[in-house]
Amino acid sequence: MRRGTAGQPDDERLPGPRRRGRAGTVRAVSDGCDRWHRNRRREESQEAGLKYFILGGFSSAFFLYGIALIYGATSHTNLGRIMETLSTTQVFPRNDVLLLVGIGLLLVGLAFKVAAVPFQVWTPDVYQGAPTPVTSFMASAGKTAAFAAFLRISVTALESRVDDWRPVVWVLAVLSLVVGSVLAVTQTNVKRMLAYSSISHAGFILLGVEAASHTTSPNAGDGIASAMTYLLLYTVLVIGTFTIVGLVSGKGDAASNLADLRGLGRRRPALALALTVFLLAQAGMPLTSGFVAKFGVIQASIETRSYAIAIIAMLASVIGAYLYLRIMVSAWMEDAEGTDAAPRVPFFSGLAVTAAVVFTLVVGVVPGWLLDATRQVITLAGR
Repeated sequence: MRRGTAGQPDDERLPGPRRRGRAGTVRAVSDGCDRWHRNRRREESQEAGLKYFILGGFSSAFFLYGIALIYGATSHTNLGRIMETLSTTQVFPRNDVLLLVGIGLLLVGLAFKVAAVPFQVWTPDVYQGAPTPVTSFMASAGKTAAFAAFLRISVTALESRVDDWRPVVWVLAVLSLVVGSVLAVTQTNVKRMLAYSSISHAGFILLGVEAASHTTSPNAGDGIASAMTYLLLYTVLVIGTFTIVGLVSGKGDAASNLADLRGLGRRRPALALALTVFLLAQAGMPLTSGFVAKFGVIQASIETRSYAIAIIAMLASVIGAYLYLRIMVSAWMEDAEGTDAAPRVPFFSGLAVTAAVVFTLVVGVVPGWLLDATRQVITLAGR
């Protein structure tokens, strides 16, 4: 601080009213900056909500039109009755056109919900603009429900028409794998990184759906099992990852850029270690649940002779590993900018992160029990 001729700070040499005036000015500027940041975050959240509302409305319209056309072709909305009708009844040419268009519209609606390319444009902005707990819910529960519907409709109700929808799923999977992995490494905001990463993970799950569509193959059931396993394991990973991102970002998601993770290994070693486990798992590192998930869907593709898409998935996994490496380097090997304050970790948040880490490592080392449980669920569901 600059000192005057008497050796006292300038602020102390000012008369009382002027000193209070300067302090008030500093406080006003600080409050103004804080208010500007809150308004900016509010605008981002409102923009994200509006985008999701508008695009979600369009996707729901496509989905509902698809249901209406399939009903017109089969006279049923029950999935079991639709499957039975398509398997045992000759569909008239006119109804066949309705059915094909209906299947296409259904796939468009479902592809939007699972954030598959080219219907993923809403994902980065919504993931970044929404509060982190909401983003975590959308990336886990929302995606799980969407893929459950995708599997139920495509592999069950439309099983006899796999030749019609399999090429579409193949293209969606390839585009999601490539676009999600490539664009993720160009981002600087952690939530946008994870948004594009989730698009790539959607491609891996679609890999299992594509494998399940080869109904004449004795290994088609492995496609469903691998997709369900991947979905479960990814849900745990994404909840753990976004919990840590939310803790680091603080109130209002003020620090969600990659630079804000710098020095996390020194400020909160346990939190940085947990984040590293989740990132290594998402990269598909052996002895983690992510390796079990990726190995399962790629193996299912190879067993059903979908060699090309399996190779693309492996290459996409290598590209995606660079993304996770960037985040780990920032957390462990770069110095923090500005404050060295350690993120506050509430008890239940720490408990959730710990449980997710334990689950990730246990499944990575001993995956058999989970794979057996998944196959049993599929058997009980009648597939």
